[in-house]
Amino acid sequence: MLDIVNGKQLRIPKAVIFDTDNTLYSYMPAHEAAIKSVIKKAVSIFGVSKAEFTHAFEVSRSDVKKKLGNTASSHSRLLYFQKTIEYLGMGTRILTTLDLEQTYWRTFLANAKLFPDVLNFLQQLKNKEIKTANITDLTAQIQFRKMVYFGLDEYFDYVVTSEEAGADKPDIKPFVMALGKLQTPPQEVWMIGDSVSCDIVGAKEANIVSFQIKNSNKELKLNEKEIPDVKFDSYTDLTTLLKGL
Repeated sequence: MLDIVNGKQLRIPKAVIFDTDNTLYSYMPAHEAAIKSVIKKAVSIFGVSKAEFTHAFEVSRSDVKKKLGNTASSHSRLLYFQKTIEYLGMGTRILTTLDLEQTYWRTFLANAKLFPDVLNFLQQLKNKEIKTANITDLTAQIQFRKMVYFGLDEYFDYVVTSEEAGADKPDIKPFVMALGKLQTPPQEVWMIGDSVSCDIVGAKEANIVSFQIKNSNKELKLNEKEIPDVKFDSYTDLTTLLKGL
């Protein structure tokens, strides 16, 4: 089902920007499988319990995020695992840190599945010569790997990572950078994302028409800056919408 908020009048966009995680695919199943594989390997290597490693990981992840703030590197699994091993009192184990990071992302990608009709919608945009971009937090290297793994690398005209822009969403920098690459006025651009605090707030600040995929998001009381212009359940809804405009 598609819900157009406040009766906003929609027109065929000149460009569409997408978020990645939880917008093109479901993040948690992939993450849970990946961290499970890492824990299994770490328990075997270090002789610690699952609980000990999990606690060290959560503390280390929180510490990295706190110190690095709203930046791409604050999401780095490499830094998380480095700090985790150090927290366990084992120093900086470079080779093992690299091994755990590769284990994480290899398992993550193997368990990541695109939402239904994502490819159909992207192909529809391509057929209509509507430009596309992807704005995504995290470093370019892993986000590019995700695109290639999903077979989406040929569907996006441009990508902006928070590593390139210098800040995570909702900072306006990645949105401005994407608009610059697309060479399209914001009023003629759609932004599709899942996060109110990151995707919707950032898009609205940049005057981009905002779309929120509902997923499993809880219905919260939102202020004016957080209310998306459109809410939708599936990419089938967007395909149908675009056909009717």
